[in-house]
Parts: sequence; C-alpha cells; structure tokens
Amino acid sequence: MAARRLEIRHGDHGSSTLFAELPSDRAQALYAACDRDALAKKRQGDKRTMDQLRLDALVERCLGSHGCAGKPKAQIFVHIDLPTLLGLRDNPGELAGCGDISPEMARAIAFDADSVWNRIIDEPMTGLPVDLGRENYRPPSAMRKYLHVTHRTCSMPGCNRPAQYTDLDHAQAWKDGGGTDKANLRPLCRAHHVLRDEPGWTFTTNDTGTLTVTTPNGRSYTEEPPRTGFA
Repeated sequence: MAARRLEIRHGDHGSSTLFAELPSDRAQALYAACDRDALAKKRQGDKRTMDQLRLDALVERCLGSHGCAGKPKAQIFVHIDLPTLLGLRDNPGELAGCGDISPEMARAIAFDADSVWNRIIDEPMTGLPVDLGRENYRPPSAMRKYLHVTHRTCSMPGCNRPAQYTDLDHAQAWKDGGGTDKANLRPLCRAHHVLRDEPGWTFTTNDTGTLTVTTPNGRSYTEEPPRTGFA
C-alpha cells in the first residue's frame, strides 16, 4: 500500500505508457469499471476493439466524461510553427515534457474545440514586464506563463517534467541580489529545486542562459537555453 505510485514513460509517435502500482482490489475495481463501460458501448454497436474501448473508458473516467468525451482538461503545452498549423508544412510539433509529435496530432490538438490558445509573441506585444527589480520575489502570472511556454520543461539537464509543474527558481538567488525577471528566472521541478541547496551541487548559468550542473563527484552536465516559441 505504501509503495503505490503512478509513472509515465514517453514512447515514439506521440504515444506514452502509464504504469500504476496500487492495491489489487482497487486495480481490479478500476479494470472492472472500464470493462463494464466498454462492454456497454460494444453492445450499442461501437466498432472499436474492447482494448480500445477499455482504454478510452479510463481516459473518460479520469478526465471527465460529461460533455467533453474524455478530452484533457489539465493544462498542457503543444508547440507548433505557423506554417505547419496552417497546413502549409508538416514539421513535427512538440508536446512539452514528451517530445516530438506528428504534425497531424499537433493540428488536431490545436484546432480541438476545447483547446485554449495562448499567444506568445516577442515584446512589446506581450505586455510582459522586463524587470520587476528587487521589490518583488514572486513573478506575476503573465511572466510565469511566459517562462513555462518558453522553457517547456524543468531546466535540469535530462529532466523532462513539464515546466507548468515546476517551481520558478532565481538563477542568482534573490537574497544575493538576483532580480525577478525573465533572464534570471528558470523552471526547476521541486526535486531539483531542493537539490540545488544540497552540499556539493552547483548550478551555474552563463551570460547566454546556458545552465551547467556539477554533481558532488565533479561530473558536469549542460543544458542550452530554450528557444522562444508559440503555444
């Protein structure tokens, strides 16, 4: 019971696998509920396979089946360039925290009736503050959203946790004079945010925004600054 967990592993072609380790009685109850939903659809003449119906039933149960047909309500970021969005090109899209997805999938998500669009354009059209100086420690919601979109994921090299599920860390600590601005803020998931303060770990950012993390055994890993994009 204490070891229960939920894990996601991203695969190819826009597919991922969820692993759930939980008590057997609850696992059996979840499977039975999805199987019951699937069987009811099958009896109504649904052409999907039982495996497909059971999986779709699980998605609908988790994300809400009343009026949204199981479409995601959680906040996700999908990046797609304008020519591909308009169907003029077929460049891959990017699902933050997962990686490349097909242009067809990216367009389908973008044009879904339940999609919420966030326009990200270079200043001054964003209206984002360039610098909040030393008066404010916490960034406003507009700057937070901007950083989530531009960084995609946790800034720790090799970490693919989506940026919207991270803390915003001051590259130069606020107590040491670091400002609350887009140049000094970066997303770090809670585990790596805490790790920064552990003995022997150093997080160094150069003038171009490149992050280098050095472990207690002296090994260094580098993450290039993200490119600005659209969502």
